[in-house]
Amino acid sequence: MFRITELARQFNLSRSTLLYYDHIGLLTPSVRSEAGYRLYSLNDRDRLATICSFRQAGLTIEDIRRILSMEADDNGEVLQRRMRELGVEIRTLQTQQHLLGKMLQVQSLGELPVTVDKQAWIQMLRAAGMDETAMKIWHTEFERRAPEAHHQFLLALGISENEALYIRKLSAEEQNG
Repeated sequence: MFRITELARQFNLSRSTLLYYDHIGLLTPSVRSEAGYRLYSLNDRDRLATICSFRQAGLTIEDIRRILSMEADDNGEVLQRRMRELGVEIRTLQTQQHLLGKMLQVQSLGELPVTVDKQAWIQMLRAAGMDETAMKIWHTEFERRAPEAHHQFLLALGISENEALYIRKLSAEEQNG
């Protein structure tokens, strides 16, 4: 049997993570000691290893809960959806990489404006091959990964506070929808 801190250390997790998993019913300890300590079995340890593998693959807690409660044959749908999401993320990152490459190319030619405003930014995105859909994905990912930085970036382009908030709202809706 493993105490909570011992088990957490094995997986390089915090004690509070295991307390959270217990609280939401994702990983409940097999028994409690007479003193009330959580004690985890080898089966609990194996379940945590599975949870950690799924987390490393980018699955949400809710997806992991679904998978662990399903029959093994039903897991494919959740995993396939995550695979599609990763494909979108990879394409977004490749687009960003391509865009940065174009920016560096333009900069090396001395053509980069002193300040990049909204119009210049849109022109660079289009020059990098991004269409409206790709730009929406870019904003959605920026908003998901770093909302405050996204906001500051929009303001730095000379976009008004109201328009920046509107773009962020659309990006958040796109992310949730």
